[in-house]
Amino acid sequence: MLRRNLQITFDQEDWFVPLRTAVEGVTAEQANWRPAGEKANTIAEIVAHLNFYKSRLLQRLRGEEPNYDGLSNDDTFKPDEAGWQAAVAEMNRIHAELEETIGKLDDEALDRPLPKQALGLTLNSILLHDAHHGGQIVYIRKLQGSWPAARSFD
Repeated sequence: MLRRNLQITFDQEDWFVPLRTAVEGVTAEQANWRPAGEKANTIAEIVAHLNFYKSRLLQRLRGEEPNYDGLSNDDTFKPDEAGWQAAVAEMNRIHAELEETIGKLDDEALDRPLPKQALGLTLNSILLHDAHHGGQIVYIRKLQGSWPAARSFD
């Protein structure tokens, strides 16, 4: 079920728009657009945030202990200095590596702590996190007029 949820939150449309579809065709200008009014994150900031947490998960799955020198959650919303296309490429790379790594896990691995709660719970949480922020990206695109007024999927 976790592998299926990994697919539908990233690149296989189901009941909601997956991340890859949400950012498809977004230009650097659109990615850095911020709605007027209250503080809201840009698409580029959201993708940076998602890349940060999924990269950290991958490090832990590889047995590495991430060192973030006291970064706060707010710090994770800093856009990639290499630019928008680099951030999207990184998002795709992280997802592919995560999907490959998860595909090699057995059921027992999902019960092991990583680092404190069971890996299966951590994975489920990060997938829900992706779905949440994917919805935000679609909403931002609707506000800026870069999301189709009508769309269909199979």
